[in-house]
Amino acid sequence: MDPEEAATRLQEYGRNILPTKEPPGIIEIIFHQLKNPLIYILIIAGVLSILLDDYTDAGFIFLVVVINAVIGTAQEWKAEKSASELQTILKIMSRVRRKGTEIKIPAEEIVPGDIVLLESGSRVPADIRILYASNLTIDESLLTGESAAVEKTGVVLEEDIPVSDRLNMAYAGSVVITGRGWGAVTATRSRTEVGMIARAVTETESAKPPLLLRMEDFSHKIGIAVVGASVVMSIIAILQGIAPVEVFFLAVALIVSAIPEGLPVGVTVALSIASTRMAKRNVIVRRLSAVESLGSCTTIATDKTGTLTVNQQTAKIVVLPPRDLFEVSGEGYTPEGEVKQKDGGSPPDAKDVERLHRLAFAASICNEGSLVQEDGTWAHHGDAIDVAFLALASKLGINQGKVRNEVKIVAEVPFESELMYSAVYYQEYTSGPIKIAIKGAMEAILPYCTKMNSLEGAIPIDPELLNKELNSLMENGYRALVVAEGTVPERANDAFDLKSVKPELTFLGIVGFIDPLRPDVKEAVQTCKKAGIDVIMITGDHPKTALAIASELGIASSKKEMITGREMEDFGDPEVPIYIDALDRARVFARVTPVQKMEIVDSLVRKGHFVAVTGDGVNDAPALRRANIGVAMGSGTDVAKDTSSMIVTDDTFSSIVAGVEEGRIAYDNIRKVTYLLVSTGLAEVVLFILALFAGLPIPLIAVQLLWLNLVTNGIQGVALAFEAGEPGTMHKKPRKPEEGVFNNLMIKETLMSGITIGIIAFVIWAWLKGEGYEINWARNLLLLLMVLFENFHVFNCRSEYRSAFRVPFRNNYFLIIGVVLMQGLHILSMHIPFMHELLGISPVSFETWLVFFIIAGTIIVVMEIFKRVKSGEKGN
Repeated sequence: MDPEEAATRLQEYGRNILPTKEPPGIIEIIFHQLKNPLIYILIIAGVLSILLDDYTDAGFIFLVVVINAVIGTAQEWKAEKSASELQTILKIMSRVRRKGTEIKIPAEEIVPGDIVLLESGSRVPADIRILYASNLTIDESLLTGESAAVEKTGVVLEEDIPVSDRLNMAYAGSVVITGRGWGAVTATRSRTEVGMIARAVTETESAKPPLLLRMEDFSHKIGIAVVGASVVMSIIAILQGIAPVEVFFLAVALIVSAIPEGLPVGVTVALSIASTRMAKRNVIVRRLSAVESLGSCTTIATDKTGTLTVNQQTAKIVVLPPRDLFEVSGEGYTPEGEVKQKDGGSPPDAKDVERLHRLAFAASICNEGSLVQEDGTWAHHGDAIDVAFLALASKLGINQGKVRNEVKIVAEVPFESELMYSAVYYQEYTSGPIKIAIKGAMEAILPYCTKMNSLEGAIPIDPELLNKELNSLMENGYRALVVAEGTVPERANDAFDLKSVKPELTFLGIVGFIDPLRPDVKEAVQTCKKAGIDVIMITGDHPKTALAIASELGIASSKKEMITGREMEDFGDPEVPIYIDALDRARVFARVTPVQKMEIVDSLVRKGHFVAVTGDGVNDAPALRRANIGVAMGSGTDVAKDTSSMIVTDDTFSSIVAGVEEGRIAYDNIRKVTYLLVSTGLAEVVLFILALFAGLPIPLIAVQLLWLNLVTNGIQGVALAFEAGEPGTMHKKPRKPEEGVFNNLMIKETLMSGITIGIIAFVIWAWLKGEGYEINWARNLLLLLMVLFENFHVFNCRSEYRSAFRVPFRNNYFLIIGVVLMQGLHILSMHIPFMHELLGISPVSFETWLVFFIIAGTIIVVMEIFKRVKSGEKGN
């Protein structure tokens, strides 16, 4: 292609970069904090107060809004700084051929029609139709989820071939592992497979977080209840002959008393605390609402490669002829581990060690990879299987560098798809016979094997027995390769292919490879099951491999619980009954495309599940976006991390489970804060209604109610958000998706406590007025009583189930400090002249304080009896 033509196409198609998504600015993050129905109600109440020239009340209300916004903004801004930016996979240099000359240009300048040269270690800059390939293998795990490198070829394939099976295509963002090749660019930027996924992500609407859904429902009900109660009270007041202006102020006071003004701050603090705890457990939360979302999930749809597994091929099984099995410990590309007999786990005896060494020796000579220690860490290069062979050899004490230095390499035959093997011809001594070390597919090597190396030495080959062992490994999800050695007979030519050389090989053994599970993942999956969370696997990997991993984890037990992407295509529309039925029974989805993964998640969400999706590849991004919460791996692609709500920095599935636990604790604490604020608000409403029906004056003025709801009770609400988790947090089933913030138990507890406080407060108010106390002094005493009630009641709110006396103080020292601070603040305010005028309060004697202290303590007695009765009912 001429440079002029390239420039024209660059202008026509645009620079080869994916559409970038700018990170949210500080203003956007601030406005995000205001997207809360309760905040809307508070702002309306504040505006009404300004219209009534009640600037004190308005100041209190807007102070709450500002505090909530500051806390939430600080947390989300910190999280955004910790999260990685989008789109770095294409910021690379590429070799292209233009006008017959090979040049290197930025990948951004590549255009359709360019001829791109690929070699080991390079990153593919665009979607390329391969025209020539030599031992070309490419890691496409970021796109397909397949952990093994894919061998590429320049052959013409049929139409409608799935992405994972398009052997004549190289895709943007993938990495060349071995070999070299070249091809023509067919698509750049958003037209690539990666680009189409990125576009699908931006066009996909995220499911609302569970907390937001529940708070919207709660706020809607609170709003209706407050307005309804205000209208009813206003009608009653007018019928009693109260002036309309006084009725209006009465309605405003009722609204102020009923709205839990401190709840937004309490919720934000609870989520901020949980996000900080999560960060200590290697989970970065990018949106505060995501904290509780993970705790609410009923289903975790997890990727396989890089999430459940380490994404590194590892030799796990060695079969020595005729059928001696050995197990290899350790994971990944490090020589840490050992080889033991599979049955019994005892070390191999001397003869077995010698046979294992012969296999490792041959695999180390016939190897294009490298595994070396650099600065205390192990660095590797080359094909994943080659590196895995070297790790196995190192575990057996065989050093590749030393082995290769002791022999003279005569010729090498690199792996080719047509050959299905690689071989090295060498001499142990300069004048010695030429030997061969060979590894590859059974069907390519076995025909040349006349003997096999057993405990008794070289014995006649038994092809049927060896093939049986091979099939057993493959059925269990292993990728199996064989190793052999031999001596080359005298040759008439210089050709080194097996057909020409015709060596008589000795079969050394079969090695089974698999991308192993992360060490902690099995326990983590079982913890999810105990917590009532359904775990399903969605992967682009091979069905046999996926089922083997799922079976080992206990996710699935038979093929009946697995569906492939091809089968899903046959089902048709995701809303047809056969698709829905299949979704209900399936626990493993293999060979699925990114769009199919998104459709699975979408179906689960529409069925009412709260879905958490985990993943690390570009192929996971649409599903991460569609889910209630997306959880990306820290080592994953930038697209996945940018799309997710949460990032697991250490890539361990157990950190996700830790996040679930912290999310549940956060939601429990939100419920506790809600219970405290709503029950005390209900008490104020009951007090007002009873006073109105009794023909008594308004018990508390608006500013006193705001002092109760925002300052004194607000301090306790914030402190309550620091509660530690209760026993058995991860042994409870997930909350039902249709369940609101208030369940039946909390409704009963809220009614019981709120009505009790309201009735006792009304009795005291009626007694004070009956005794002829001056109204301001009576309100002063009543306000003190309400503060004391809140002091006691917060201990009831520490647990919905357990006695207040059974929850240790050490679980939340902040609460003890908050209660003392709250009471001290109110007593101090009684002695400050400015507060006298603001709140209409004044000092009381210790004897008076003690009497009201004892009266307020009755709420503990009432709720302890209630909990005891409810626990008795539960026991029956």
